[in-house]
Amino acid sequence: MLSPSKRIVIAGGSGFLGKNLARFLQQKNYEVTILSRNPDNSDPTSHQIFWDGRTLDNWSRELDGAAAIVNLAGRSVDCIKTPDHCDEILRSRVEPTRALGKALRSVEDPPPVWIQMATAHRYGDPLETVCDEESAFGYGLAPFVAKAWEDAFEESKLPEMRGVVLRTSFVLEKTGGALARLAKLARCGLGGRVGHGKQGISWIHEIDLNRIFHRSLTDPSMNGPYLTTAPKPVSNAEFMQTLRKTLRIPIGLPAAGWMVKIGAPLFMKTDPELALYGRYCVPARLQNEGFEFDFPEIGPALKDLLG
Repeated sequence: MLSPSKRIVIAGGSGFLGKNLARFLQQKNYEVTILSRNPDNSDPTSHQIFWDGRTLDNWSRELDGAAAIVNLAGRSVDCIKTPDHCDEILRSRVEPTRALGKALRSVEDPPPVWIQMATAHRYGDPLETVCDEESAFGYGLAPFVAKAWEDAFEESKLPEMRGVVLRTSFVLEKTGGALARLAKLARCGLGGRVGHGKQGISWIHEIDLNRIFHRSLTDPSMNGPYLTTAPKPVSNAEFMQTLRKTLRIPIGLPAAGWMVKIGAPLFMKTDPELALYGRYCVPARLQNEGFEFDFPEIGPALKDLLG
């Protein structure tokens, strides 16, 4: 269980996920401190402290006596994969995790729980294989970064701490993120399948993600890695069709693979592989441990967020 303190420290929590989680935890009477490179204390959801994610400073005091640390720090992968960006994607995950480990060893009363963000992309991009926690890991940049990220967590966590690793999939959010960009494309008539359309989309509604974070904080039986995704992944073609139906857009022009390879970096300033590849993941451990999703299917999830 949590310590008597109800103060949660969220590292790298100034983005969509962190602010959303902070609001959710506040509604459950938690006090939230966010460690951010760009703190904004006009935001009523939390108290924000500056950190650079690399060196120890005054921010480390925030861990002393806290109930838990949640680490969300990491540069967005929604970018063109230049060598500089690839290097920063790796460093922005590994170095903050190690810095947190050093900070934990510098305080008198470290939190008993560490919830670590990770990625379902660790399983690579198999075309049809359905992956759970026991599946083989993939090959390429994203699985390499995912392994380094989790290895840094295991090295940094105190031996006596309970640690939960959430291998998170595509988070569907109401206020921003990739879903807003896809909805914009669909409204412009460009909401057809991408490439062959068979690539898997493992997704999770923001409400279910917050509920899993909360359960990770309060359930002493949760430990180790969990695939954090809805139980019913869909193909890209089905996802885009459901998105159009939700938005009441009758037509969506498909995008051939060669079009995405040209258009994604040129117009969207992002990596075409994010759209052309994917994976089908299922949350076997969460389901075996009795977690019930509010939004297990894509149709009701999109309707709740965009309907």
